[in-house]
Amino acid sequence: MTDAFTYEALPMRVVFGAGSVARLPEEAERIGARRLLVLSTPEQRGLADRVAGLLGERAVGVFDRARMHVPVETVAAAEQVAAGLAVDGCVAAGGGSTIGLGKALALRRGLPVLALPTTYAGSEMTPIWGLTENARKRTGRAPVVLPRAVLYDPDLTVTLPAAVSLTSGLNAVAHAVEALYAPDGSPVVAAMAEQGVRDLATALPLIARDPGDRAGRTAALRGAWLCGACLGATTMGLHHKLCHVLGGMLDLPHAETHAVMLPHVAAYNLPAAPAAAAALRRSLGAGDAAAGLAALTARLGVPTSLRELGVAEGDLARVADEVLADPYANPRPVTRPDLVALLRAAWTGGTP
Repeated sequence: MTDAFTYEALPMRVVFGAGSVARLPEEAERIGARRLLVLSTPEQRGLADRVAGLLGERAVGVFDRARMHVPVETVAAAEQVAAGLAVDGCVAAGGGSTIGLGKALALRRGLPVLALPTTYAGSEMTPIWGLTENARKRTGRAPVVLPRAVLYDPDLTVTLPAAVSLTSGLNAVAHAVEALYAPDGSPVVAAMAEQGVRDLATALPLIARDPGDRAGRTAALRGAWLCGACLGATTMGLHHKLCHVLGGMLDLPHAETHAVMLPHVAAYNLPAAPAAAAALRRSLGAGDAAAGLAALTARLGVPTSLRELGVAEGDLARVADEVLADPYANPRPVTRPDLVALLRAAWTGGTP
């Protein structure tokens, strides 16, 4: 990172704190929304109904079919419901899948989104959208998809299963790691990234030990906010490119894929990004940043190999080809032999 940089703050409104979900009606009033569609996954239908109840007459329907990686078929179905109900906005209540659906509706129909995150994915903090069609995930940036307000309520995360919480938290850490070596980084982003990783590295073991730990839940959500904001402010690199290809091509679970790939991509990239490595050593309290990430992953007991996620060894070559066909900016050049070796290490779960 040089002394010269550009930092552009995103127009983001955050309401943070236990019980903040109760402020949803006033946030809807603030953006002038009168006919809101509540979005969720099938598993989060109970939360969606609760949100609709809080909104009263402002909630005109619930669409509970959000899916991982935002398939275009799901978006088309939600668009049809939104048009039939003449909605003028959406509330995305859930994790990255639900918020991703809200972003797709903002992109394609111009509907403003209010976000109620229940995981640590961080999508609510970025103008990045993603759509999956024919096993290929496309991503882009558009200011219109940025939620108009985000209500971070730690109480909404307490019932999130520990396994989901931990992989979701590592997904957030990956955002900060890549922001630290992004070509458009800045001291502001670096400070947020370092603190975000520190918060999550402290909080996730607490959640692993006791999923109801309120201090852990609050710290994790704060860290996810910071890490998500980093992702929204910078360019994604090899880690995110790999996860997008793996997820879109093989329909892998999003957070688990991030958790598996994180130590391996860090081990590949950090030798070319000494400032990023130093920040991570400080935030992790580790002598080696990549080893510290691997140790955190192992300590949390989450999947550590692509093989555990159902990837066949024969899939690795075509994943590598897809990544190289449209590469993201990266601090270290990516050759096909290096990429195949990285993927094979991630597949076996060996030492990064």
